[in-house]
Amino acid sequence: MTSWKDFEADQPDFARRVQRLFKRQKHMTMATLRRDGSPRISGTEVEFDAEDLVLGMMAGARKASDLARDDRLALHSPSVDPPAEDQRSWSGEAKIAGRAVEVVDEDRADGSHRYRVDITEVVLTALGASGDHLVIESWHPGRGLESLQRY
Repeated sequence: MTSWKDFEADQPDFARRVQRLFKRQKHMTMATLRRDGSPRISGTEVEFDAEDLVLGMMAGARKASDLARDDRLALHSPSVDPPAEDQRSWSGEAKIAGRAVEVVDEDRADGSHRYRVDITEVVLTALGASGDHLVIESWHPGRGLESLQRY
């Protein structure tokens, strides 16, 4: 299992940049898998606590049912368009993939759900300094940080 804290300890600068993109707005996009295997896209909020990346869901949420059946998920930071006057200043977008692990809390009587994310991949996509190509940085447990440029 790879917690946010584990990832952050391995790549503190990269983790800060990814977290900044996830915190720029309140709502993220999350993908889960429906019963038939097709994707479900849902809005969600994320919390970075001292140890983990945490998701909360209301009782009866379809995405919680999806995760109970198949714990794989993907999160996408809020997207913003590059500024027209200086596209090189685009802050980029971040993605995190992993597995949801439900946090059991006997005191939570409202039926809501809380999950921590076991991280399997973190990706940050931004424009290169010249503004004419993408820089895609990705991190995986055991492989570390890799960078790819796409023209």
